Amino acid sequence: MAMTSTTKPISKHATWAWMLWDWAEQPYPTIIQTFIFATYITSSSFTTNGDVDSLATQLGWAGSIAGVLVFWLAPIFGRRTDTSGHRKRWLLINSGILVALMVASYFVEPSPSFFLFGLVLYAVGNVVQETAFINYYAMLKQVTTEKNMARVSGMAWGLGYVGGIILLLGSLVLCFLPGHPLYPTEEGALNIRVIFLFAAAWMVIFTIPLILFVPEVPKSAISAKRESIIDSYKALVAQIRKLRRDNPDALKFLLASAVYRDGLAGVFTFGAILGSVAFGFSQTGVILFGVAANIVSGLGAFIGGAIDNRVGTKRVIVVSLAGMLVAGTGVFAFAGMGAITYWVFGLALCLFVGPAQASSRTFVARFAPVNREGEIFGLYQTTGRAASFLSPTLWSISLVLATQAGFENATVFGIIGIMIVLAAGLFWLLRVHPAPKVID
Repeated sequence: MAMTSTTKPISKHATWAWMLWDWAEQPYPTIIQTFIFATYITSSSFTTNGDVDSLATQLGWAGSIAGVLVFWLAPIFGRRTDTSGHRKRWLLINSGILVALMVASYFVEPSPSFFLFGLVLYAVGNVVQETAFINYYAMLKQVTTEKNMARVSGMAWGLGYVGGIILLLGSLVLCFLPGHPLYPTEEGALNIRVIFLFAAAWMVIFTIPLILFVPEVPKSAISAKRESIIDSYKALVAQIRKLRRDNPDALKFLLASAVYRDGLAGVFTFGAILGSVAFGFSQTGVILFGVAANIVSGLGAFIGGAIDNRVGTKRVIVVSLAGMLVAGTGVFAFAGMGAITYWVFGLALCLFVGPAQASSRTFVARFAPVNREGEIFGLYQTTGRAASFLSPTLWSISLVLATQAGFENATVFGIIGIMIVLAAGLFWLLRVHPAPKVID
C-alpha cells in the first residue's frame, strides 16, 4: 500500500491510475506538438506563396507566447490549487480542455484561411498542458512512498513513451499507408485530421482511472486562507528569496534543471527537423524514427526509475546528460555518413532523455514540502519556462553562422546549440547537493 502525504493509506489502484495519466495525455505531445498537427499546419497547404519557413516561424512565435503565459501563470496556479484543495479537479479540467482542443483540431482544414485557427489551438494547448503538469507532478507524493517514488515516476514516464509508440504506429498504419479498408479519404486531409479525433478519444478513455481511483488532496490539510492574485505573486517573490537564503541547493536545482530541461525539450522539438532536413528522412521515415525514439526513451525511463534509489537521483540525471552530450557529438561528427548516423546517435540521445526527465521530477518531489507540492512544481514549471528561449535561440544562431560560413547541410549544426544548453545545465547541476533539505 502506498501512502499519501497525510499518511492516509491509498490502494495500488491509485498509483497505477496516476501513472496511466502519462499514457492518457501522450496524444498531445506526440500527435499535436511534435509529429503530426504541428507539421500539418506548417505544410504548403496553409500558404499561398509556398513559404513554409514563414509558417514555421509563426509556429515558433506561438510557442514563445505560450511560454510567457505559462511563466506568469504557473506559480500562481500551483499555489492556488494547493490552498483550495482542488488539485485533482484542476487536472481533470485541464484534461477536458486538451480533449476539446484536439477535437477542434479536426476542423482545421488544409487552407491558408485556417492557419490562424490552428495556430491559436496550438498555443492554447501548450499553456493548458503545462499547467496540467503542475497538478499532475504535485500528486506524485499522494500516490507513492519515499521508497517507491522514483520507480513510480520512471514507470509513469515510460508508460507515456509506450503510449506514443502505439499512437504513432496506429497513425502510420491507418492514416498514412493507403490501400486498406479503413483508410480515410485524403480529400480535405481527412486522413490526417481524423487522427486528432482518435487522440481525443484516447485521452478521455485513459483518464477515467484517475477519476475513479486517485483521491483529491484532503481539504483538512490545506490552509483555509485564500490569496488574491497579487498576494500570490508577493508570496512567490518571498519564497524565492527564502529559498536563496535557507535552501540554496533547491534553488540551484530549479535553475539548473530549467536550463538542461530546455535542452531536453530541444531534442524532441528539433528532432524531426534534423531527421527530415539534415538526414533526408521521408514523412514515413520521420514517424518510424519517432516510434523508435519513444521505444528507447521509454526504456531509458524505466531503467532510470529502477536504479534511482540505488545510485541516487542526481547521479541518474548527471549520467543521462553526459550520455546525451556524447550522443549529440556523434550526430554532428558523423553526419557525413548519412541516415545511419541519426539512427544510431539520434536514438542514443533519446535513450538518455527519459531518465533525465523522470528523475528531475523525482528530485523536486523529494524536497517539496507536504501539501505545498503544487506550489513547488509551479515554480519548477516557471523556472523551466524562463529558460525556454535558450534551445531555439542557440539552434537558430548555429544555423545562421553555419550558413554564413558556407557549410553544406547547415541544419546539422543546430545540434551544437542544443548541446551547449545541455552542457550549461550539467555544469550548474554538478554544484547542487545530491539531497537538498525539504523546503520549510
